[in-house]
Amino acid sequence: MYLLLEVAASGGVPVYFIAVYVVGFIAAVTIGSIAWYNSKKPPGWEDKERPDFLPKVESDNNTESKQE
Repeated sequence: MYLLLEVAASGGVPVYFIAVYVVGFIAAVTIGSIAWYNSKKPPGWEDKERPDFLPKVESDNNTESKQE
């Protein structure tokens, strides 16, 4: 634990190294939220509306059934 505090205090970790993790985390949460909202709703959530700011993503199963 002391070693981690020493590295952080001495400026041994570059800012861009931390920024990559922060941007990656935000991207993962955003993409995961869009995927979850566009998936089938869990029991009890069937009648809930999708937020307007999320794009509607059509799956391959939905597009194939519409073409037939």
